Amino acid sequence: MQVTIEIPDTIAHQIQGQWQDLPQKVLESLSVEAYKAGILNRGQIQQMLKLSSLYEVDGFLKQSKAFLSYDEPDFEQDLRTMQKLRDVNKGNC
Repeated sequence: MQVTIEIPDTIAHQIQGQWQDLPQKVLESLSVEAYKAGILNRGQIQQMLKLSSLYEVDGFLKQSKAFLSYDEPDFEQDLRTMQKLRDVNKGNC
């Protein structure tokens, strides 16, 4: 999908004086806001911005101050997963 926006020329010139690639900046801003709102995930941002890896996505999000949402239920789920893996590995020893 292609989206077109209109910006007054004087403002567009002022913005482009700071940001050479205005369309890329708009795309990056959109992806950050969509991530913060829970609309896009890291994989979708990778695809949208044509980044080579999720590691690069993480760096982009960190630079944009869009930190990973990680709450207590996420932590508890990770703990359960680690306990299951530990139990499975004990059986293999």
